[in-house]
Amino acid sequence: MNIVYNSEHYAIVAYPVRAAFELVDKLGRRSLFVQGSVAIGLRQAIDNIPEDERDIESIDSLLDDYCAGVAKPIAFH
Repeated sequence: MNIVYNSEHYAIVAYPVRAAFELVDKLGRRSLFVQGSVAIGLRQAIDNIPEDERDIESIDSLLDDYCAGVAKPIAFH
């Protein structure tokens, strides 16, 4: 497990052995686990942001779209 992105609003945790990512919405207290083709698509979507436009705001906006309606609330036990 490796943190590959960390902003005020989001974190992306990579699970290389599983070829997966966990998207953590810090303010919304929700997360989304993606693997396989969805994880590949996420990586490609980030890579497709032009380098001169790739900043915290553009990546957070992309993560907003990925998490919209499908991220689950984080439960503390």
